[in-house]
Amino acid sequence: MNIARQLEQSGVKILGTSVDTIDLAEDRDRFRKMMEKLNIPMPASGMASTEKEAIKIAEKIGYPLMVRPSYVLGGRGMEIVYDEEMLKEYVKAAVGITPERPILIDKFLENAVEAEADALSDGIDTFVPVVMEHIEQAGIHSGDSACVIPPIGIPHKHLETIYHYTERIARELNVVGLINVQYAICNDTVYVLEANPRASRTVPLVSKVCNIPMAKIATKIAIGKKLKEMNLARRRFSHFGVKEAVFPFNMFPEVDPVLGPEMRSTGEVLGMADTFGTAFYKAEEAANQRLPLKGAVLITVSDREKQFVSSVAKKFYEMGFKIYATKGTGEVLKKADIPYEIAWKIHEQRPNIVDLIKNGQIQVIINTPAGKQSQYDDSYIRKNAIKYKIPYMTTIAAAHAAAKGIEAMMKSSSRYEVKSLQQYHREILESPVDS
Repeated sequence: MNIARQLEQSGVKILGTSVDTIDLAEDRDRFRKMMEKLNIPMPASGMASTEKEAIKIAEKIGYPLMVRPSYVLGGRGMEIVYDEEMLKEYVKAAVGITPERPILIDKFLENAVEAEADALSDGIDTFVPVVMEHIEQAGIHSGDSACVIPPIGIPHKHLETIYHYTERIARELNVVGLINVQYAICNDTVYVLEANPRASRTVPLVSKVCNIPMAKIATKIAIGKKLKEMNLARRRFSHFGVKEAVFPFNMFPEVDPVLGPEMRSTGEVLGMADTFGTAFYKAEEAANQRLPLKGAVLITVSDREKQFVSSVAKKFYEMGFKIYATKGTGEVLKKADIPYEIAWKIHEQRPNIVDLIKNGQIQVIINTPAGKQSQYDDSYIRKNAIKYKIPYMTTIAAAHAAAKGIEAMMKSSSRYEVKSLQQYHREILESPVDS
């Protein structure tokens, strides 16, 4: 992608999507103007090359913000900024900011559901086989977020909007081959985050779950075939595919394994099953996180997540798990009448959380990072989870998914059924889905 322009200038024929389209999608200004022309919402944004400019943009669009350098790819250097002090720190730490190399500032959509769509286009017609729903909420890099195919929590009207927007964007960009478009759903509105006119890392997953050889079809389109010749249609299927990221944290014991906008995964796995819960359980197991079916769960969440913690704690309690909670989280559980035992932090008293982990008294950990709001660093909890091979979740959404996975396995008469990919494909209904 990065050398396409130089190749073209050297006389190399670029098949498929044009170099100008690649540049347009990468250029935030040009892409935003295109979205305005199509009347497709995007989060408010701006570009700054000085601290003063950054503060002015922040005041205009409001906190929280997603900030990143304009001159790096793949999510490196991205950060969620919650106030002016954090913004000043980011600008101070960013290296090489100039008017030609500004920082990008976007409105961060809090508590938004992220989704994405991989599509095939021949420049005129576009085919979107399915929408993928991210399990982690907006703010986690798409490569690090688990996702489910088909979606389980996105309303039909928003799915139709995503199909419609993807088709319009692909046509306007004149994409010839594959395109991946990322979305966030917030306050009942679908926002486009970015479009990548290329094969994404999720193409193999969509291909396997939907039984559509997307790379093969995209190659045919790139050499001149038309989508109408392919006889493609969206079809109903009763199984679920869950993608989970694989992380290298066990190789780096001193690294805090918290997730954020910067990509940290080194691979991914796919779990397939007839229910979402079982598919999630399989994916976690394949990613080397074996979810327990009994024991105790440690729950400690940041102030921002305390309003959401009771429902997941209640689920674990109803499944027979003993609940350990830190003092602040415990107060929330107490108000919700959920029995728990206090787990002391290492600066409070002993036996503390690390003692409980070392003694094998905790089988799963839910810990959303307190970050800079907290006087004390809580990364030791996550580091010890990795050290002692205890499955852990750093988001409430992932904790809910884990609870569904455990519940599905507890209800199952066997560990889980193994079916071949071909059998799943045979069970896909022949009748296309009405659009």
